[in-house]
Amino acid sequence: MPESILGDKEFENIPSIRSKALRINLNENIYGTFAEIGAGQETVRNFFRAGGASGTVAKTMSAYDKDFSDAIYGVEEDGRYVTESRLQKMLTHEFDLIEERIDRVKHPNRLFFAFANTVATIDFAKKYKGHGWLGLRFQIDPSEPYNEITLHIRFHENDAQLQQVTLGKLGVNLIYGAYYKYDEPNKLLRYLYDHIDQDKIEIDTINFYGPRFENVDNRLMSLQLIKNGMTDAVMFDASGNNVLPAKILYKKNILALRGSFRPVTKVNIDMFKHSYEMFLNENRVDKNKTEVIFEITLSNLRADGEIDEEDFMDRAKLLCSLGHTVMISNFQEYYKLVEYFARYTKLRMGLAMGVSNLIDIFDEKYYRHLSGGILEAFGKLFFKDLKVYLYPMKDSETGEYINSENLKVHPRMKELYKFFKYNGKVVDIKDYNPEHMDIFSREVLQMIEENKDGWEQMLPAGVSETIKKKRLFNYNPHPEEIKD
Repeated sequence: MPESILGDKEFENIPSIRSKALRINLNENIYGTFAEIGAGQETVRNFFRAGGASGTVAKTMSAYDKDFSDAIYGVEEDGRYVTESRLQKMLTHEFDLIEERIDRVKHPNRLFFAFANTVATIDFAKKYKGHGWLGLRFQIDPSEPYNEITLHIRFHENDAQLQQVTLGKLGVNLIYGAYYKYDEPNKLLRYLYDHIDQDKIEIDTINFYGPRFENVDNRLMSLQLIKNGMTDAVMFDASGNNVLPAKILYKKNILALRGSFRPVTKVNIDMFKHSYEMFLNENRVDKNKTEVIFEITLSNLRADGEIDEEDFMDRAKLLCSLGHTVMISNFQEYYKLVEYFARYTKLRMGLAMGVSNLIDIFDEKYYRHLSGGILEAFGKLFFKDLKVYLYPMKDSETGEYINSENLKVHPRMKELYKFFKYNGKVVDIKDYNPEHMDIFSREVLQMIEENKDGWEQMLPAGVSETIKKKRLFNYNPHPEEIKD
């Protein structure tokens, strides 16, 4: 890329929002459109205030009236305006107009861009804090196809004007990062919060597209969102694509299975199948409105104190290949997971888990940070419309199957456990397959790494083939298995 177009001098320390906008404005080649709906023209305002915007801003607009907006960008099938679909239509429309109206022969070095956002700030009653979509379609080289970054945000501030200011800063950080940190997407991600307190706004979905991001895995970028504390949970659909959690969870019945899934075994699938059947038979559960979530906590992704990204990708790929929706979260305690789901739905929820997980739930040490201790946690967990579907455990010494009737919790927790058990909050999975009781993920993983015989039979159909083909979990084939 010629230095005359972008330049390669980096500002020392963290440049101010004004400095970032000014640097963009003073670059004679960066040129484009701002289209902002719902929270004022807060991003472009920073460019106007910085000075020198006449060489950068081709057009700025805000089609607030819904009929007028529909006339420009088209009508949404669902009638909503703060959606990814709306954002894409805005970016496409505005970028196409630039290419149509600006003579490339006359401006051979121009780097076109279209910035757009569609946002709903906090409502008057302060019940809904608001959310929005932001996106930038841009060129790094005038001879290349465009690149694109899109992200979804959730506001946490309680004042609409403060939200507008934060949104404007985020927009500038996005544009600046796209042009000057496109080759370091992890840094670009962190710099989105420059001069923004992390508790003011949450980024829960981000995607990178285009020739400059060919080697960027958007699932790993989502993992960075959690690692950086930008959000508490991210989700991938069965195709392995990033997906907005609200899109999956909104007004749905939710059945969640937490595990390491390292790798996913026949035990996990047996637990899923039987808990799913039981869940669908519950009152107020509609199969057409039910989502099953395979959830991995951040603590399960850590190895030697750090997150092993390759290991994470192995797990996500396997679960997605089986047609499941995957969620990565920062929720160590189950009540936090249920609270998160409750953001999006008031419908019945279910948790499928093994005996050891349920025993941990009744361990007081996990709730010492709460002023109300375990009672506060249980109030948040079990007083939702929630049931636990308990998968039994085989005692390795006695061969006895442990379920909700004979499991042992701490003596102080015995009466509390009985209360929830006999009020129908904990139910046993009875149609389990006893042949799977001796399968443990950690042993399967060791067998894979040491290439011992027999691990294939412990996994769901097709999983072993995927592990071998893609060399997942440090799998090393025997010499005779390697084909030219």
